[in-house]
Amino acid sequence: MRCIIKPMSLDDYDEALRLWQTAEGVGLSESDTRAAIASYLKRNPRMSFVARDGKESVGAVLCGHDGRRGCLYHLAVAPTHRRKGIGTKLVTRCLAALKRAHIQRCNIFVYNHNADGERFWRRKGWKKRADLCMAQKYLGSPRSKRSC
Repeated sequence: MRCIIKPMSLDDYDEALRLWQTAEGVGLSESDTRAAIASYLKRNPRMSFVARDGKESVGAVLCGHDGRRGCLYHLAVAPTHRRKGIGTKLVTRCLAALKRAHIQRCNIFVYNHNADGERFWRRKGWKKRADLCMAQKYLGSPRSKRSC
């Protein structure tokens, strides 16, 4: 197996979405439509990445920043390719892109029930913040669908 890591483009969307839909611990919403991801990739060029094994997409991660803090979303690696360093390589590329943009800190979100995800991030040196509470407010129309 020789995986190639490359910047994500909208051409990668369908395969990345399939990975995200089948990955434990990845939650999708209206923010993950093709149009929303196109906007995200345009706003954060060359910061999100995919891993390919030949023609098959086996990993994907979204990365961006708001000018102060970076954020990683939806890190997923196909079950057949886990424990081979692909997730680590994807994250390393994202953090390098954030450093080039002079971003000093990066945040992630891990569901409380995602023990495997939490172990992965802790092994990579990420610290859980017990002093913060993440809150969210939905700004979309009450009639809009909340799925992709």
